[in-house]
Amino acid sequence: MTMCPCGSGRNYTDCCQPIIAKTRNAETAEQLMRARYSAYANAEMDFIFESTHPDHRAGYDHEGTRTWAEESEWLGLTILSSRRGGVDDASGEVEFVARFREKDTLREHHESGQFEKKDGSWFFTEGIMAKPKPIISSKIGRNDPCTCGSGLKYKKCCGR
Repeated sequence: MTMCPCGSGRNYTDCCQPIIAKTRNAETAEQLMRARYSAYANAEMDFIFESTHPDHRAGYDHEGTRTWAEESEWLGLTILSSRRGGVDDASGEVEFVARFREKDTLREHHESGQFEKKDGSWFFTEGIMAKPKPIISSKIGRNDPCTCGSGLKYKKCCGR
């Protein structure tokens, strides 16, 4: 039994593989996001291309993407949130963190993926890099990180 790379805890043949093999459609945007991660982990680039909305395929480098996927070690997917993207929705958003090792460097890709349903099938449209969440504290010191999420010290940002 091979566990699914998407982190669902399910067997790959019962989880993402049927979506990637097109024997079953993703019912939700999150299912498509999980299947796309599994496709990267297994270098299934045809699925990555075909699950991208046709209006958003310009500039896609099939072979470059395949090489990158094959040369990376896929370490896990964490779904942080899903908005809309259900069975009866026409669009959705899935915020996730994909972890992988690329050339001995650990990386995290934190993105808010945008999805649209067209003719009953979910498609990825674009990814928006997620910004750090603001730090919320009851007392802010001048040298603490600014609560706006800028990454600057409070005294150099909003505390002026």
